[in-house]
Amino acid sequence: MAQPDDASLPFSLLQFYATSPYPCSYLADREARSQVATPTHLINREIYSSLVRAGFRRSGIFTYRPHCDGCRACIPVRLTVSDLQANRSQRRAIKRHADLTVRELPLRFVEAHYALYNRYQQARHPGGGMDEDNHEQYAQFLLQSHVDTRLIEFSEDGQVRMVSVIDVLDDGLSSVYTFYEPDLGRASLGTYNILWQAAQCITLGLPYLYLGYWIAECRKMAYKAAFHPLEGLIGGHWQALPAQFGHP
Repeated sequence: MAQPDDASLPFSLLQFYATSPYPCSYLADREARSQVATPTHLINREIYSSLVRAGFRRSGIFTYRPHCDGCRACIPVRLTVSDLQANRSQRRAIKRHADLTVRELPLRFVEAHYALYNRYQQARHPGGGMDEDNHEQYAQFLLQSHVDTRLIEFSEDGQVRMVSVIDVLDDGLSSVYTFYEPDLGRASLGTYNILWQAAQCITLGLPYLYLGYWIAECRKMAYKAAFHPLEGLIGGHWQALPAQFGHP
């Protein structure tokens, strides 16, 4: 990875290593590798923001980006929130969930959150491995962070409906992970959540909402292409993606 020119940042103290190949979580019959930034305790908000702009993501205390042999399917994407153009179904989602109670909570274990996480994984990602996460694995994934991280709870009539983990960057918010009640049918909670996070960016005066990676062949990531205007990190440069991006 190329080092930033800003000598005031201790990027020279960071090291980047490539993992051994492992089964890809998104594309069947593919192997993946990651490039991981270390040591983790040096990655503060400022450095982390620069890493996210370079295509990195966070899982627990680990900051990584795809580093696969012969594959560039993962495209980092971000939403330019000031120009967000919500379509009709997205506007319906905003109206439908406008009465949800939203709370920011300390980054700590909550049994109701863990129970919801398990229901979500078992319904949406059965057999993916995360549907078997125990308390410790859940906490390592979502509740450990060395950066500015927010735990947001959405509830209705006293029942937890959705939980989001969000990182605050210098130029935006990074949507780390969101899980929600899978038994509500076509409730569009995920759509509402992205729109809510975009609104938070505007409130905080931050221009971007980073949505992680988009893969053309991965159906589970198709929802990201429904938000506009979207930018992708392609060839080392952030560039606007066409409105028909992600649609055949």
